[in-house]
Amino acid sequence: MSVWRVASSALAALCLGGAALADPPARVVSINLCTDQLAMLLAAPGQLVSVSHLARDERSSAMAAEAAAWPANGGRAEDVYLLAPDLVLAGSFTTPATVAMLRRLGIRVELFAPATRLADVGAQLRQMGAVLGREAEAEALAARFEAALMALGGDGGAPPRAALYAANGWSSGRHSLPGEVLAAAGFANVAAGLGLETGGFLALEALVLAAPELIVTGRPWPGASRAEALPRHPALARSTAQGVALTDSDWVCGLPHVLRAVEAMLEARHRLAPP
Repeated sequence: MSVWRVASSALAALCLGGAALADPPARVVSINLCTDQLAMLLAAPGQLVSVSHLARDERSSAMAAEAAAWPANGGRAEDVYLLAPDLVLAGSFTTPATVAMLRRLGIRVELFAPATRLADVGAQLRQMGAVLGREAEAEALAARFEAALMALGGDGGAPPRAALYAANGWSSGRHSLPGEVLAAAGFANVAAGLGLETGGFLALEALVLAAPELIVTGRPWPGASRAEALPRHPALARSTAQGVALTDSDWVCGLPHVLRAVEAMLEARHRLAPP
């Protein structure tokens, strides 16, 4: 082989980058609810070998039924190591000790940050595609999501005011994934007007005085808890606001399933003011 051909081959390798030349991971374990579902959407057959136990919880996971096809793990480093993965998918808030132990054992760990914007859905699909070696599949899925989101759109006109009110009185602001869902459906977020840009605890009295046209709560979990009593306080039941309960799993993670939440909010807006 000539010197020129050797040099050309080396240059091509540098341009492609090490990640592109490496073989895709063959045994992938996910220990985070959101990476569970991103991996289930994009992994090649046989590539994903285990997901976290949360993936099967229909209250939190938008893909609980699909998750039954994979063995569940408890997220402990000891359990994960026994699965002999060559890649572990985790969240940026996964227990640091677990991540550090896996890395000390020589296992590659990729961290994914929580989605806080609708734009993060496509970005995280593409990130997962890159680490799994499934770039083309990720790009196609992200493009379909982005086109579907654009097609939904709002109706224009004066935006009705809505409040997101969860357990313990937590309200998501406009700089959050639920807040962007509200905006995509054409609502003004009450929390933003009260100074909660990303989110925070909203006093019941402040919510009642704000008098939104719509109050959005999560679906209650079985049993009873004081945390969930506040969104169902009699004062809210007597207000003039309409109420709607959405499935939390639709917008816990940055997945294409968030479109279901946008559609539900558009339907709620149409009930307030039919187009």
